[in-house]
Amino acid sequence: MNRIFLMVCLLSASAAFGQNYVGYLNSEPQVYHAPDHPAHASYAAIAQERGIVTGGFVSIATGEKPASDFPQVVAMPLGDAARELKKQHAQLKKARKVWEN
Repeated sequence: MNRIFLMVCLLSASAAFGQNYVGYLNSEPQVYHAPDHPAHASYAAIAQERGIVTGGFVSIATGEKPASDFPQVVAMPLGDAARELKKQHAQLKKARKVWEN
């Protein structure tokens, strides 16, 4: 009974608010005006290229660098990683009580 009474109160309050709010609405249409950018797509000469380095020079290199020039990360084998995780898991604190539903 309380739920029905609450729903009736909410429905009547929202209807009263809607009727009150309708009186404040303006019935004039709102016309959308797109922004105007007249010089956005005008024709112009292509500018000269400029370097982004302060010296204004361009350096080009060809060829390949050997792999020994780059630091290599030694990957841990998957089995060793699993054993390490198992050791860390064994050292963690265990729960005192186990709840089962």
